[in-house]
Amino acid sequence: MVILKTQNLILRSCKVDDTEELYHHAKNPKIGPIAGWPPHKNVENSLEIIQTVFAKDETYAITLNGQIIGCVGLLVYPDGNHYWGENNAELGYWIAEEFWGNNYACEASEKLLIHGFKDLKLNKIFASFRKNNLQSKRVLEKLNFKYFDELQNIDYTGKCYLEIVMSLENNDNGG
Repeated sequence: MVILKTQNLILRSCKVDDTEELYHHAKNPKIGPIAGWPPHKNVENSLEIIQTVFAKDETYAITLNGQIIGCVGLLVYPDGNHYWGENNAELGYWIAEEFWGNNYACEASEKLLIHGFKDLKLNKIFASFRKNNLQSKRVLEKLNFKYFDELQNIDYTGKCYLEIVMSLENNDNGG
């Protein structure tokens, strides 16, 4: 697995040793539901997520000074939420609440986008957010994503919600 470094962060694969730290952040009900997943119920739930969801290619733990503060990934169908076409991917990310407001979601995502376009040779990267998730909207706007579409979706509780889809194209094959 590739390790990606930014000015403040290291993006690396998630390890079993990260389970307790992940649970500490992912049990927060302000994190998962707005990102489309339920808060982690216990340490075993976090371990299962590390071994399944976070074990996927191009999914990274976001670390600051050796501590996990979130996750970022480029998902290619069928791992993503939608099929976006050949050689396209879906960006997903979350940051622990105590690290909000430090631009870490942008910093980690920007590094992963460069990797996606330059190294993985992706054509287009999509990202979506719940219409009321203004923090995520701001992250995508800072990253130069443009409005693409609106979709009705159903969350993990069975409730319908409006999802805003944005996209970013690889304009020069270099990121």
